Amino acid sequence: MLTESQKKQKQLYETDHHIWVLETVKQLQNGDFHSIDWENLIDEVSDLSRREKRRLESLLTRLLEHLLKFRYWDCERKWNHNHWKREIRNFRKQIKKDLRASPSLKGYLSEQFVELYQDARELVSDASGLPLSTFPEEPIAPLDQVLDENWLP
Repeated sequence: MLTESQKKQKQLYETDHHIWVLETVKQLQNGDFHSIDWENLIDEVSDLSRREKRRLESLLTRLLEHLLKFRYWDCERKWNHNHWKREIRNFRKQIKKDLRASPSLKGYLSEQFVELYQDARELVSDASGLPLSTFPEEPIAPLDQVLDENWLP
């Protein structure tokens, strides 16, 4: 059975998520465990992992897109070469920082690598107007090489 405080917390979760987070942190810090909205707190903590995974998926897809542009979009290379290099460096740095904070997610990226590469192929084909067949079906490099700051295709 929910206490009155837990009911208020549940209501706050629906009306102002930010305040709910601040209040929950205070309750945890004060050891006021009876007032905590446990159901939503558990959902939020579980969602943290999903968000980290989605962020890394997005960053790796964008990195792969730019590597493919850099290697295969010949008619745009003259104008976009430096921009693509900057984006490649930026995505690698973000991925590196995220993996430093959660090293176990590198295994997850390895599992998703081929699917993310296929997504990147389709996105680059759409952006460039080049046929999908322009881009190799197999990844252009293994994950470790794709993440290597000194490698460009």
